[in-house]
Amino acid sequence: MEIYDWAIFFALVPILLYVDLAMFNKSKDNIIGFKHSMILSAWYIAAGLAFGLLVWHHFGADRAMNYYTAYVIEKSLSLDNLFVMSVIFSAFSIPRQYQHRVLVWGIIGVVLLRGIMIGSGAALVHNFDWVLYIFAAILIATGIKMIFMDDGDDLDNFEEKPLVVFLKKHMAFTPKLHGNRFIVPRDECLDDEKKGSKSAFIATPLFLTLIVIEISDVIFAVDSIPAALSVTTDVFVVFTSNIFAVLGLRALFFAVENVIDRFELMKYALSAVLIFIGGKVFYNGFFGHISPTVSLTVTLSVLAAGVIFSLIKTRGDGAETEE
Repeated sequence: MEIYDWAIFFALVPILLYVDLAMFNKSKDNIIGFKHSMILSAWYIAAGLAFGLLVWHHFGADRAMNYYTAYVIEKSLSLDNLFVMSVIFSAFSIPRQYQHRVLVWGIIGVVLLRGIMIGSGAALVHNFDWVLYIFAAILIATGIKMIFMDDGDDLDNFEEKPLVVFLKKHMAFTPKLHGNRFIVPRDECLDDEKKGSKSAFIATPLFLTLIVIEISDVIFAVDSIPAALSVTTDVFVVFTSNIFAVLGLRALFFAVENVIDRFELMKYALSAVLIFIGGKVFYNGFFGHISPTVSLTVTLSVLAAGVIFSLIKTRGDGAETEE
């Protein structure tokens, strides 16, 4: 039966992307507004929740609860990822009409990278049970660190970060945009853009932005994948929940980019969830068993409280959204 479900999943993902790109985004360089983004986000969330019902039907309630818990955690952790994406776009001065192109290719890359990381992590846990406790300890440490971390501390002077400096030093790079293209032939660049470069092709800021976003996602996956594997080591559940959460990331970015600052208390809710999930691994290993239903209930309750209290605290501070 699981082969059948894998087949459904791998057939559904391209369909979701096709509907997104071919039907919702007919123009290459369109600016996605708030209303459009909310519809698209609802489309992806509905697909993710519906797939959970399929898991429930074929594998039972416990496995479905694990799916939904991992999905909700990954979706919530995406809020931090969205904030970093916004900073990256600002740092490289990427116009809004080109941002969705970067994110489309970014999501495709994320799906491939997440698959590799989830497979590797699950194989480690399968062969070495004690690795799961390391993942749990990482989650607890991350949750505690998140409580005391000041927002934006690591994002100042972004272009001076070692990663960006390294990429610029080892890549034929033009500081000027060339429409929505990632790479352009050297002959199309102006003389001042060719200086110091002997490459036939030169990368644009759009390509550099894409690479930085991909690497940033790998860094975020160091937290989110151990979180999912701490919920369950079931590769099918971890992979499908993770990918469904990531697929809607682009739409979610345009939906919340103007109001993301209002979720200032979410880091405390996320830290509590990470500590709980990490602690659950140790509890299950040494004392007893916390059911998937309890895990999902606690996760949803804490995150909902974070959203509600954040909105109450920042009431009246929200920026106007674009139609």
